[in-house]
Amino acid sequence: MSGHSKWNNIKRKKEKTDGAKAAVFTKFAREIAVAVKEGGGADPTTNGKLRDCIAKAKANNVPNDNIQRAIKKASADDKNNYEAIVYEGYGPSGVAVMVETLTDSRNRTAANLRHYFDKYGASLGASGCVAYLFTKQGILILDAEGLDEEKVMEDCFEVGADDFDMGEDYMQITTDPDKLHDVREALEAKGYTFASAEAQYIPSTTAALSEADDLKKMGLLLDVLDEDEDVQNFWHNMENEEDLDR
Repeated sequence: MSGHSKWNNIKRKKEKTDGAKAAVFTKFAREIAVAVKEGGGADPTTNGKLRDCIAKAKANNVPNDNIQRAIKKASADDKNNYEAIVYEGYGPSGVAVMVETLTDSRNRTAANLRHYFDKYGASLGASGCVAYLFTKQGILILDAEGLDEEKVMEDCFEVGADDFDMGEDYMQITTDPDKLHDVREALEAKGYTFASAEAQYIPSTTAALSEADDLKKMGLLLDVLDEDEDVQNFWHNMENEEDLDR
């Protein structure tokens, strides 16, 4: 997906209705629970994984009270054991789709995803069926308003970023996913605030949908994935997402 599409997606997500926001908060609560259990406790100063989750939640407008409640719950005897599973499949007309989930019921999640894909002219595939079309990268997005392009670029490369792209309304910084944490924190120390900073699956090739029915079904599929609490994120290689009927 292009940086422009990514920027539009970020703005759209920040404008979600209250009902949709509740699902977003639940997704981040799960991520925080896993970070507390696997990352070394409830103190973000010593738990880098938790620190990343908190930064990501704040960038998505999750209130601090919700974040603290999630940490407190995870610190207590939270018996939920979430499993990270990535599903792969094909959207309408063969668009490649990858879905990252965090679930306490593998059977429920698989059944729901299969239902969504079947309902909207898509199909789940075997592991690896489309992953080869994507490369995992660390992607950081800055609102470009008021920023000096050359200064930002200089700061990005100084802290180890791999690439920098200037859009009309945004700046996109690309890193090795293993360096995402360090690059984000180094740039935050320089005063930058990110609209988004996370590992993304970036497609190496893209496909355009032109049929109205395909566009409608693809939009509906992405909407139900967005609303499912087990789905943490999803990616596709459709290049004209701005044409979706959503």
